[in-house]
Amino acid sequence: MNKMEKEGLVVQPEEEKRSQMEILKKVLRYLMRYRFFILLSVFLAAFSAILMLYLPILAGRAIDLASGKGRVDFRGITKILEQIAGIVIVASVSQWLMNAINNRITFRVVRDVRNDAFSHLQILPFEYIDGHPHGEVVSRVIADVDQFSDGMLMGFTQLFTGIVTIIGTLCFMFYLNVRVALLVVILTPLSLVVARVIAGRSFSLFRQQSEARAAQTGLVDEVIGNLTVVKAFEQETQMEERFAVLNDDLTRISVKATFFSSLTNPATRFINAIVYAAVTFFGALTVLSGQLSVGTLSAFLAYCTQYTKPFNEVAGVVAELQNAIACAGRVFSLIEEEPQKKEAEDAGVLPEQVEGHVEVKDVSFSYVKDRELIQHFNLVVKPGQRIAIVGPTGCGKSTMINLLMRFYDVDQGSILVDGSDIREVTRKSLRGSYGMVLQETWLREGSIRENLTLGRSGITEEMIVEAAKKTRAHDFIRRMEKGYDTVIEEDGGNLSQGQKQLLCITRVMIHVPSMLILDEATSSIDTRTELQVQDAFLKMMEGRTSFIVAHRLSTIQGADLILVMKDGRILEQGNHETLLAKNGFYARLCQAI
Repeated sequence: MNKMEKEGLVVQPEEEKRSQMEILKKVLRYLMRYRFFILLSVFLAAFSAILMLYLPILAGRAIDLASGKGRVDFRGITKILEQIAGIVIVASVSQWLMNAINNRITFRVVRDVRNDAFSHLQILPFEYIDGHPHGEVVSRVIADVDQFSDGMLMGFTQLFTGIVTIIGTLCFMFYLNVRVALLVVILTPLSLVVARVIAGRSFSLFRQQSEARAAQTGLVDEVIGNLTVVKAFEQETQMEERFAVLNDDLTRISVKATFFSSLTNPATRFINAIVYAAVTFFGALTVLSGQLSVGTLSAFLAYCTQYTKPFNEVAGVVAELQNAIACAGRVFSLIEEEPQKKEAEDAGVLPEQVEGHVEVKDVSFSYVKDRELIQHFNLVVKPGQRIAIVGPTGCGKSTMINLLMRFYDVDQGSILVDGSDIREVTRKSLRGSYGMVLQETWLREGSIRENLTLGRSGITEEMIVEAAKKTRAHDFIRRMEKGYDTVIEEDGGNLSQGQKQLLCITRVMIHVPSMLILDEATSSIDTRTELQVQDAFLKMMEGRTSFIVAHRLSTIQGADLILVMKDGRILEQGNHETLLAKNGFYARLCQAI
């Protein structure tokens, strides 16, 4: 049993059929936005196919005009050749226009799908983002949509033309000779049955291929994003081994998928060769009996080739469409993920400057519902108080920050700010009341000034420089080539970790929010700079409710109230001196720091 089967990712045939039909319906909803272009493409496909199908009849007539010694009609043949040249030119222009329209349809649909996927990402709950590797999400929006695009483009380019060619060829063959045409029709279903059997198997394998590719992308994203950690702990070999396992899985599944899909063309060609041989033999007997001319048989054989060729193309298109549908299914599953709960229409709005009275009432929460984390948590914070939250890793410190900011909703109980339940106010007004500095910095590609102001108006140069001086960021910014106009890379790639954190602290200093959340805000700063930044923090925290998550004593001991958490519960609370006097869990933590 392979990895995909163990994880229950292999879908039964009946479920596959339902899944394919559902995905096709979703694709059609996107296509219907461009129904005019689709109709125009179908018309051009039919027009060019019919023109090309008329060529064998003209060629057959030319052959009949040169079928006897000394009876060659050069004038008639020349006229036919001129007609053939004109038809080829018109048909070629029609096909070019059809391909241009198909490209337009395909890439507009892909644009719409990507826009919807990216827009939906903005409203997905944090549970989804935390529960899925970032590389997998990126793979769905980028790689899977590209695969979907390639399959759909091939479908538009060849499917319409192939179907029209098949129907048109049948009509012309019945027009020329009913009995020979019936022979072709009787043998044709063999090709369709073979293509259908192979396509069904290909879909399952292509779906597994997409999932394996997403797992591989997730690992690559993880390693690149944490390359310094990988090297620091000498995990290069282990990462290579993990990648090799995923790469082998992807290789094995891809080879199977490609093998089965590649069987379609030779299998249908073999069937078509049998059909051609049968038509040739039967047609030759008909010519000998005088029921067909040599030119008509020549046209018939040309039609026979044209009739079977689209089956090969359509079979190849079907194989590509299996891959496209499998990839589209993964994208649509992202788009259809349950978004975060909408705010009530009558949701309140917190004022720009809240008092900062925070109350946590009997709150219980866990990320995984069958694993308890925070249980029956109670807390009352008066305006202007500084609350430090300490405890061992995994005790729920950062989780409390997530709940205060409403990145997650509580399972039980409520959190109130100035008497308002945070679930009954807008997220924008709630989060706008907090200034937040995390251990993980967030900077985007742009100038230092843009990263500090975040595009907000009313922030003067003096305010920026004053805040930067308080955080001691002004000195290193001034030393940079363009100062505050220096462009930094995505996530501050050309800055040290300490410099990035100073910029994030400066950003909060500029906006001066009503409440503060400091989650290991100075963890990447040297001790000397931290002491200087602490002075600025103390001034900023005056009169503002502040929540501090930290391990350093210098940050903790000045708090008005220290909450000592363990296993999601408040084990001890009080100020630094009181807790030390108890000689309990907090005292042991301080000794360990």
